[in-house]
Amino acid sequence: MSYAIIRNANYKKDNLAGLYKHNERKNTNYSNKDIDKTKSMKNYSLKQCNTTYLNAIKRLQKENNLQGRIIKTTNVACEFLITSDREFFENIGERETKRYFQIAYNFVTNYKNLGEKYILSAKVHMNESTPHMHLVFVPVVHKLDNKSGKQIDKIACSEYWKGKDSYRQLQDAFYKYITDNGFDLERGQSKGAKHIDTETLKQITNYDNIKYELTHNQVQPLNTNLVLEQNKKLIKYTNKLKLQLSKSYTAINEIEKLREENNNLKYENEKLKKENHKLKNYIDKTLEYVSILFDFSKITLKNLIDNFVKHFENYEKEKGK
Repeated sequence: MSYAIIRNANYKKDNLAGLYKHNERKNTNYSNKDIDKTKSMKNYSLKQCNTTYLNAIKRLQKENNLQGRIIKTTNVACEFLITSDREFFENIGERETKRYFQIAYNFVTNYKNLGEKYILSAKVHMNESTPHMHLVFVPVVHKLDNKSGKQIDKIACSEYWKGKDSYRQLQDAFYKYITDNGFDLERGQSKGAKHIDTETLKQITNYDNIKYELTHNQVQPLNTNLVLEQNKKLIKYTNKLKLQLSKSYTAINEIEKLREENNNLKYENEKLKKENHKLKNYIDKTLEYVSILFDFSKITLKNLIDNFVKHFENYEKEKGK
């Protein structure tokens, strides 16, 4: 059974530039070898950010009079990495995969009454081994101001994630929302929950045969027989590749030999062309001098020679019979 996975990370202002470049695929080179650039056209946005995340936050502050003291150490944005394992997405197909991420987007919009306007970006990456969504939002809480008694919106990451069981509540709520919308997934155990970094989570979700206890940051014990069987298949496939590579080298050597022979023939052909051209010029000059010497026209003399050559060739043929 696959898991409904949602993982959170908090970011300060200084970290937003790198996050923006990765999520929005603004980099030209990536250290993550799992990224297949040929599939980048399949990536899509449920919410597009048309500027940097930091600029978008500044605009939201101004337009919505967001409260909260922002200093260098303040977490001003959160990112949900939402996914499952590769087997789950392969089984449900492209249409249901899109619905999965749309349902997850709707969940975040409504969770803790956040509101869609405080979602900066929701980018679905389809160009890696496992489809996943990077959803970046501003952790805004809606509360009454103690002094004025009025409702205010405030950037307050610590209040948004207030309480030791805040992440457990997130996992519970997400699992219920996803399964209520028709997706057959499991929820990892919540006791002793721990969070893991994004790259580790991506690696884990790439293995179809690993049962991952989401919030325990651990995997089920591997089936030794399965590992040995997979290893045998890998060795067999590697040997097959070696054989194909050996054949390829042989073919390449043959091609090089043919290329060299072709180049030699081209050289000889060019040489013959030059000699033929020189010979034609020589014959032409000879005909011209002979015609002058015997007072024959050049054309008449050439016709006489051509007729003689034809008679001689016919004579040789008859003689050969």
